[in-house]
Amino acid sequence: MDLSAINWGLLLASLMVAATPILLAGIGELVVEKSGVLNLGVEGMMITGAICGFAVAVATGNPAVGFVAAALGGAVLALLFGILTQFLLSNQVATGLALTLFGLGLSALLGQGYQGIKPPSAPRLDLGPLSDLPVIGPILFRHDLMVYLAIALVAVVWLVLARTRAGLILRAVGENPAAAHALGYKVVAVRLMAIAFGGACAGLGGAYLSLVRVPQWTEGMTAGAGWIALALVVFASWKAERVLLGAWLFGGMTVLQLNLQAAGLAIPGEYLSMSPYIVTIVVLVIMSSRRGRAALAAPAGLGKPFHASG
Repeated sequence: MDLSAINWGLLLASLMVAATPILLAGIGELVVEKSGVLNLGVEGMMITGAICGFAVAVATGNPAVGFVAAALGGAVLALLFGILTQFLLSNQVATGLALTLFGLGLSALLGQGYQGIKPPSAPRLDLGPLSDLPVIGPILFRHDLMVYLAIALVAVVWLVLARTRAGLILRAVGENPAAAHALGYKVVAVRLMAIAFGGACAGLGGAYLSLVRVPQWTEGMTAGAGWIALALVVFASWKAERVLLGAWLFGGMTVLQLNLQAAGLAIPGEYLSMSPYIVTIVVLVIMSSRRGRAALAAPAGLGKPFHASG
């Protein structure tokens, strides 16, 4: 294996791009789970956002409009989940899984005829002299706007959860919805807003895949990114700042395994390719254990249904 064949600066820059879709989906799911709702439909919302954003961007010639459409598509699908779980009190796990299957099928239907079409290019953000700095310039300051918006979104979510009344209410609803209801807070309304926000973020993550990272439409192109985003929230112990670090770690694993294969590592590429998913399975197994969830400081009301008359 020849490690000198790896361009480490390019690898680090690619890491930030590879991390952006799961970072967007992960930070949205963090907010959802902080409200006490477990939405396993992230994969379905991401793939729906991918095709909605791609189709609208192609039709309008404007990737920014495509990202808006992707956010709306993800939010609408998330609200369908919200209606089923918060008003009809359906099982959150089963409904989330159904949402993923529905999103995959819907995207395949909507995506017919878009294979082989190139979307309009998303312009890179011009940061002037910062992009010309040696070493760190190419790594940090030559990306598209969505990379920086994703990082900014993490900062905003951290600030809201830790420093604002809205964040306190959201956390109270997630920890003890009955007590929050007794204090006069509208638990269902808070959860629905969190669910819609999570869906919008997942949609943006999907659109980033189809408009920037790939860029093209391919059926099933999320390839498990939604499940990685779910695992990322657990990995981050439901803390916004750790979601950013975790996304870079998962993104780094994806990019590194490609570079190691190119450098001639004597390990079958299939083993390297499945490494992010092995980590995903491990953290989801930990999450399924009550003791594991307690150790990771999961919201106490996570996944538990709430009815105002209960």
